[in-house]
Amino acid sequence: MNNIAYINNQPYAFNQNESILNFVKRIEGEKIIPTLCDAPNLEAFGACRVCSVEVALEKDGKTKTVASCHTPVTNGIYIYHDTEQILALRKNIIELVLTDHPLDCLTCEVNGNCELQDVAAKVGITEVRYPVGENHLNRVKDISHPYMRSELSKCINCYRCVRACDEVQGEMVLTMAGRGFDAHIVKGINQSFMESDCVSCGACAQACPTNAISDVFQSKSVQATKKTKTICTYCGVGCNLEVATVGGKIKSIQAPYDAEVNLGHTCLKGRYAFKFYNHPDRLKSPMIKRNGIFEEVTWDEAYEHIATNLTNIKTNNGPDAIAGISSARTPNEENYLMQKFIRAVIGSNNIDCCARVCHSPTALGMQKAFGTGAATNSVEDLNHTDFIFIIGANPTDAHPVTGAKIKQKLMQGVKSIVVDPRKIELAKYATYHLQLRPGTNVALLNMMLYFIINEGLEDKDFIESRCEGYEEMKAEILKLDINELEKITGVDKNLVKEAAMAYANANAAMEFHGLGVTEHTQGTFTVQLIADLAMITGNVGKKGAGVNPLRGQNNVQGAADMGAQPHQGAGYLDVTNPEINQRYNAFYGVDVPIHVGYKIPEMFDAAINGDLKALWIIGEDVVQTDPNTQKVMKAMASLDMLIVSELFMTETAKMATVLLPASSFLEKEGTFTNGERRIQKVQKVVEPIAGTKPDGQIIVEMMRKMGYNQCDYTADNMLKEISQIVPFFAGVKWDELGNNGKQWPVLADGSDTKMMHIEGFKRGKGKFEFFAYKESNEVQTHGKDYPYIITTNRELEHYNCGAMTRRTGNVEILTEDVLLIHPEDAKTNFIEDGDMVCIESPRGKVDIKAKITNEVKPGILSSTFHFPEIMLNNITSNEHDSEAMCPEYKVVSCRIRKSKGKRVLVEG
Repeated sequence: MNNIAYINNQPYAFNQNESILNFVKRIEGEKIIPTLCDAPNLEAFGACRVCSVEVALEKDGKTKTVASCHTPVTNGIYIYHDTEQILALRKNIIELVLTDHPLDCLTCEVNGNCELQDVAAKVGITEVRYPVGENHLNRVKDISHPYMRSELSKCINCYRCVRACDEVQGEMVLTMAGRGFDAHIVKGINQSFMESDCVSCGACAQACPTNAISDVFQSKSVQATKKTKTICTYCGVGCNLEVATVGGKIKSIQAPYDAEVNLGHTCLKGRYAFKFYNHPDRLKSPMIKRNGIFEEVTWDEAYEHIATNLTNIKTNNGPDAIAGISSARTPNEENYLMQKFIRAVIGSNNIDCCARVCHSPTALGMQKAFGTGAATNSVEDLNHTDFIFIIGANPTDAHPVTGAKIKQKLMQGVKSIVVDPRKIELAKYATYHLQLRPGTNVALLNMMLYFIINEGLEDKDFIESRCEGYEEMKAEILKLDINELEKITGVDKNLVKEAAMAYANANAAMEFHGLGVTEHTQGTFTVQLIADLAMITGNVGKKGAGVNPLRGQNNVQGAADMGAQPHQGAGYLDVTNPEINQRYNAFYGVDVPIHVGYKIPEMFDAAINGDLKALWIIGEDVVQTDPNTQKVMKAMASLDMLIVSELFMTETAKMATVLLPASSFLEKEGTFTNGERRIQKVQKVVEPIAGTKPDGQIIVEMMRKMGYNQCDYTADNMLKEISQIVPFFAGVKWDELGNNGKQWPVLADGSDTKMMHIEGFKRGKGKFEFFAYKESNEVQTHGKDYPYIITTNRELEHYNCGAMTRRTGNVEILTEDVLLIHPEDAKTNFIEDGDMVCIESPRGKVDIKAKITNEVKPGILSSTFHFPEIMLNNITSNEHDSEAMCPEYKVVSCRIRKSKGKRVLVEG
C-alpha cells in the first residue's frame, strides 16, 4: 500500500512532502510533539532538537533518532514519538537550556504564554541538575526603539527571530554571533534596534518563543481579556489582525498565522500604529463654525443645520449644487450608503472618492481591455510564477507584506523587471531595473511591445482565440522609432529588449503596478498597454500571471465597487444607461439622475466657479493630499457649506463649516475589499470614543433626517441590501465570510473567484489598443523655466497625510518629509546633506530638507507629503490623466535653490 506510515505501530496515510512533525500533528494533535524552534510561517530548521523522535524501517526494527520537523515521512516508516529514550532526551535538552535562562517566570511578560515554560512542563522538568550559567547576567536590555524591545538574557538560541527576519520580512537584520554559551543574537553590526536597519515589522517578536524579543505593547502577555479579528486600515494588502483588549482598551495587535492574506505577518503600521484611536487629538463633538470659530453642538443640532442648508441649496440651486467625497478608508457598507445618500436623497451623481486620485486609471484601463477593473489573480500566485514585472510601484514601502513576499521571490532567483525612476529596494534584487524618466511609461511599454513583436514572441494562439484589435495595434507599434523612444525614456534600448524578451519567454509572468503608473496624464493608456503586454504573451487567466494593481488605500477597491464615483453606480453599472437607471430607481424607491456627475477635480472647479455650493467629505484630507493646495483651499473657501467627517482636525477639517466626529475602523463593523478582490470582515474591537459615531450611522441618521427611510446600520443589514444590486456581491453574506473572506465575484451559492478571465474576458474578447507617447503638458509648458522634475512617493512609516501615523510611535522613526536629490544636482546648486532647499513650481514653493542620494538620477527629485509642516502639494499641478482625471503627482516641473533655512543632518 502506498503513502502509509506508522505512528506507534498504527498505520496512517501521509501527504506528499509532509514532515514527520506535521504528520503526527495532523493525526494525533498539535501538542503531541513539543517544539521550540518550529513556527507556522518558517521553514523547518532543527535547531532545538526537542521535536526528536525515533524512526525505524520496519516494525520493532533498529531505530535512530531524528528531528521530526525537517525529516520527511517516507512510505512504510515507523515513528515512535514517546519512547523512554525520547522523553529522557527532550528533558535533558530543556534542562541544558534552562541552565542559561533566568528563572524569573512570575515577573516575566510572557508568563503563561511562554513556549519554553510550556515545553518544560510537558517534558516534566521539576529541577535542573546542571550548574547555572552566568551568560544571562551579561545581556543588557535594549529599549532604544519606539516599539521593539529585546532582553537577550532570555534567548534560547532557537534562531526563530533570525529566520523570521530573513524568511518572512527579508531584512537580514538579525544574526547569531559567538559560539557555545557565548552564542547570542546581534542586530545589524552589533547595534541597537533603533540604530539598525530594522523596519519594525515585529515578525521577530511574534516568532520569539520567550521574551527575548518583544515589543512595548507586551503583545505576547496573557493579560488580554478578549481578542478580536479585524482588517488593517492602512494599505490595500488587507492584512488580518488579531487585536487584544483589556477592559475595553486596546493592548496589542498580532498577525494570525492562519490568515491567507498575511500568514502571520504585518508591517509596523498594522501591528504597532494603532494608538491614534484614543489619542487626545480625536474629535469628540460635532461642531458648527460660527463667525469663524468652531462651536460644539449636539448631534441633533448638527443634523438639523446640515439638513436645513442642504434642502435650501437643493431648492434654490438644484441637486447638482451638492456633492460628496466618500472615503477609501471606510468600509464598503459606508461607501455604499454615502453614494446612495447623494444619489437617492440629494438627487445627484456628484459622488467620488479617493480612487480618483490614485487608481481610477486602473479601473478604467482594465475595464476597456478586459471588461473588469480589478486584479486578475491572487497574491498567492507568487508561489506559482517564474517572472515578476513591477512597474510604478514600491511595494516594500507602500504595500509591505506583499512587498516582502515579492522580495523573497526575487532573492530566491525569480527573474524580474522593475520599472521605476528611483532605485527602490526591489530594484537592488531585480534582474532588470529600467530606470526611466518620470512620465515616459507609455514610451517604454511601447518599446517592450515592439521587441516582443519584432522577435516573434507573441502567444499567437491566445491572441487569435481570445483577443481583438491586435493587427491594428501591431501595425502602429512597428512604425515606432526605437532610437527616439530610447532618448525619451533615458533607458538603453538593448536593456529594454533583453527585459522584454525575458518577460515574453516566461511560462507565467505576474505584473504588479501602483501609482507610478496611474498618476500621470497618460495613466489610463499605460494601464491599457500593461494589459496589451499581458495579452500578447498569454499571461491572463492562468496561475502565476495576470495584471495585479497594488491598491493604495485599504478599501479603494471597495469604494469604487460600491459606486462612489460619478459615472458608475454600485456594481460599476453605467448611470447613463436608461435600463440601469430604471433598475436603480426601482431599487432605491426614488428617481435617481441619469447624467454623469462631477469628478473630484471638477468639484473644485465648480466650487470656485460658484456652481457647487455644498460638499460633504468623509475621511479625506484633500487640502493636504490633493494637488495644487492653494487651488483646493480656494475651492473649499468658496463653498457655502463644507461638511467634514473626520477623526482629527486635519487641514481640510480646519476649513469646514460643520465638523462631524467619526469613529475609527477599530470602533465599527463592515467589510474592506483588498487589492485582490477579497471581501473581509471588519469587526468592532472597542466601543466608539465618547462623542463619536461610525460614518454609517451618521449617514443613516442624515438620510432619515432628510425624509428617506433607510434601515438601521449593521454590516449584516447593509450586505443584504448590497448583494441585491451589486452583481458580483450576489452571494456575500456577513456570517459566511469567515476569517479569510471571499474574493469577488461571489456567486449566489457563496462560491468565490480566485482568478479572473480563465476562459474568456468579461467584455467578450480582450481589447488591444495602441497609444502613442505624449510628453506631459507640465513639462511642455514649464520645462524650460523649471528644468527639474519632482515625483512624489510614500515612505514605509507613514500613510498619505499621516493624520493617524503621526499620532503613533512611527513619528519617532520618521520625523519629517525630505527631498531626495542626486549628488550632481546638489553640487550644482551648492546644496549639502541636511540643507534646507527651496523647491519652486509655477504654483508655489516650499522649503524642505535635502537628502543627497543616488536613488534618483540627475535632474530628478523625489519627496513625500506626510507632514503638514511642508505641504508639498503647494507645488503640484492641475494636470490630470486625460481619461480618468487622476492627478499627475508624478511629474511636476520645478527649480531648486539652497534656501536660507538652517542646515540639519539627515539620517539614513
